[in-house]
Amino acid sequence: MSADFQESMLRSFVPVEPESHFPLQNLPYGVFRRRSGGEARVGTAIGDYVLDLSVLEEQGLFQAAGLGQDGIFARPSLNRFMSMGRPVWQAVRATLQHLLREDVPTLRDNASLRRRALVPMSEVEMLLPVEIGDYTDFYSSREHATNVGTMFRGKDNALQPNWLWLPVGYHGRSSSIVVSGTPVRRPRGQLMPPGATQPVYGPSRLLDFELEMGFFVGTGNPLGEPIPVQEAPEHIFGFMLVNDWSARDIQKWEYVPLGPFLGKNFATSISPWVVTLEALEPFRVPGPEQDPEPLAYLRIENRWAFDIQLEVYLKTPRLEEPFRLCRTNFRYMYWNVCQQLAHHTVNGCNTRTGDLMASGTISGPTPDSYGSMLELAWRGEKPIQLPDGETRSFLQDGDSVIMTGYAQGEGYRIGFGEVEGTILPAGN
Repeated sequence: MSADFQESMLRSFVPVEPESHFPLQNLPYGVFRRRSGGEARVGTAIGDYVLDLSVLEEQGLFQAAGLGQDGIFARPSLNRFMSMGRPVWQAVRATLQHLLREDVPTLRDNASLRRRALVPMSEVEMLLPVEIGDYTDFYSSREHATNVGTMFRGKDNALQPNWLWLPVGYHGRSSSIVVSGTPVRRPRGQLMPPGATQPVYGPSRLLDFELEMGFFVGTGNPLGEPIPVQEAPEHIFGFMLVNDWSARDIQKWEYVPLGPFLGKNFATSISPWVVTLEALEPFRVPGPEQDPEPLAYLRIENRWAFDIQLEVYLKTPRLEEPFRLCRTNFRYMYWNVCQQLAHHTVNGCNTRTGDLMASGTISGPTPDSYGSMLELAWRGEKPIQLPDGETRSFLQDGDSVIMTGYAQGEGYRIGFGEVEGTILPAGN
């Protein structure tokens, strides 16, 4: 019996539509606050509800998972829970799946407990789920790297000599990571206009999105002790959608010789729900063939890509409905998450609970699967035609970018919800 078939047999007493992102097979973690007031709490998503895990913890329902009544989930972040390691993560997930099953009466038949623990999503505010320590952004899509390299260096020199040998990355800025729904102000910086001899200061004119996936480090590694590639999954807590906003004109002028800085660190948006590695296990698939063969410290069985469908929508002030800009898949990533984490630590760099690693822009092989405006409009040379007659080469003030993604199982979906952000005009 396949793992996907076994998963498809699970049913909850909580109503869940077939196209819901949050069936019993998923159970992602997030941090929420009731709109009526109260403290931030850890919850899981089931159908159109948030299950308050602090209420279950108070009732001693996680004792089978090795947790007492220590307030692990009565906190404004997932960090304490994440630091406890994979055996605890797996035990809590198993407990939740048991309690929410349609044939288990513990929660189903306790009306008082249900009222306290199950909160309609419409009645909560989702918060940043993790206290994020460090943030690293990779550049792991061969299609994206080839497209960008072709634009600026020509087809014959699209990939830099190191690209096929290591997961290229840079350190980002964790202080400007925001949860979905947070507006993003257009950044200002130095720009070098075409044909000019000196830069000017002003708002970015080439503001872009980048469709990415990210993962949180659950348990880190001591300084000086790398994480072997085979052990990387033990350190990965879960995944989320990432929009790593990019000011292309600021970036183009500043990135030589040290790489991205102000063109990237003004905002990074993430989705509020963290989908666990266990939930995604049925959707692990082979990634692209890696040629040349990676060096020994990066070699791992080539089944660490994930079949996750990803879409980006644009909502302008004039459009009645969001317009789909692209559709792609996480399985296209050349360098996988295990290789990213192993490479990040191979020099002895220590990671810590709550560190965020993002994939870099995810682009597929066809023009409708490119994961940024830079590629979709090909550096502005092929503006995107919108249904109302407007065009876009880059983002304008008032535009909203909405990203979503899910893995399709047999009769169920493992979804990530959405990450959304609206562009505000530049400040003074």
